[in-house]
Amino acid sequence: MVAAHRRDAREARNTTVKFLYQCEAEKLYYFSMPHFSQFCLYHHIPQEAREIAEEACRGIFSRIAEVDKLISQTSQRWPVERMPAMDRSVLRLAVWEMIVAQEPRKVVINEAIELAKLYGTEHSGKFVNGILDALSKRPRSPDAK
Repeated sequence: MVAAHRRDAREARNTTVKFLYQCEAEKLYYFSMPHFSQFCLYHHIPQEAREIAEEACRGIFSRIAEVDKLISQTSQRWPVERMPAMDRSVLRLAVWEMIVAQEPRKVVINEAIELAKLYGTEHSGKFVNGILDALSKRPRSPDAK
């Protein structure tokens, strides 16, 4: 059962990052259930992973300004809008998981690095790792939910 949950969580992260990236490409800067449903049908996303990804996508879009501000503050020299779209998508998911979903930081960072390596440039893994490592050293927000 634990292995199935991990597989669903990994598939959900994968789905979330790809959906965020597609939204950027289509200039859709809000959560759209019809768009998300069509995306999941087209990519044959299993129901459990779909539910987890939907929660993440809704959550990220609802707090995107806060998430982007944390990324910008942590990255210092790289404003969010100048980052490659895939790196930005990976970082948005990871930051949301760390501050809102309260996922274990080590797990979030490792999964984000893997996604960055899989979908980003040759430097994406190190870039994502650097930002998330710095962010992980900050105390958790007491009002995170």
